[in-house]
Amino acid sequence: MNANEKTLSLFTTRVRQMILQYQEMKQENDGLYEMVDEQNAKIKELEAQLEQAKQNYNSLKMARMIQISNVDMDVAKKKLSKLIRDVNKCITLLSGK
Repeated sequence: MNANEKTLSLFTTRVRQMILQYQEMKQENDGLYEMVDEQNAKIKELEAQLEQAKQNYNSLKMARMIQISNVDMDVAKKKLSKLIRDVNKCITLLSGK
């Protein structure tokens, strides 16, 4: 083999190696893109779950506030009833004199 044939053979070998390396890198790149797509899908799913959890929390908070309002309403009714009874007692006492 002369120098040109050796150089050509070496060049051909290097080109084949580069093609193989390119194919490997392309496969790796495709795999990485697939992983990114999976992670993006997972992020969207988690964001949807977070939004649903926020809505549930707000609903529960509102229900709790309504429940507290109902309890406060019951307490207020009891106090008002007691005040009315006290006023009625006072009226009865004043009427009796």
